Amino acid sequence: PQCSPIQPSEDNYLAGAHIYRANCAVCHGLPSQTGSATSKGMYPRPPQLFKGHGVTDDPAGETYWKVSNGIRLTGMPAYTASLSSTEMWQVALMLANADKLPTSVHDILQQPLKPD
Repeated sequence: PQCSPIQPSEDNYLAGAHIYRANCAVCHGLPSQTGSATSKGMYPRPPQLFKGHGVTDDPAGETYWKVSNGIRLTGMPAYTASLSSTEMWQVALMLANADKLPTSVHDILQQPLKPD
């Protein structure tokens, strides 16, 4: 896996949390919240990234690759046409450090998703 060209920092985690909420949370969930109707209707089910194993044990480069390229035969799309490389790294770093994020980032991730 690649090494991140950006540093883990509160600013990058905050940016990653906002990007995650806008693009990922509907399928992959938020801390302390039940899965969305979208995630419950998918097969295979998308992993809930803040529950159980999550991705904190995965290198950020592995998560970046999945976000960038998508995963065949699942609902996971490639985001290279939608997000910049920096934005994908911000999400990957935030998820890799989900077990030790600052309170400011937790506050963003704890807010409920608004239905469309």
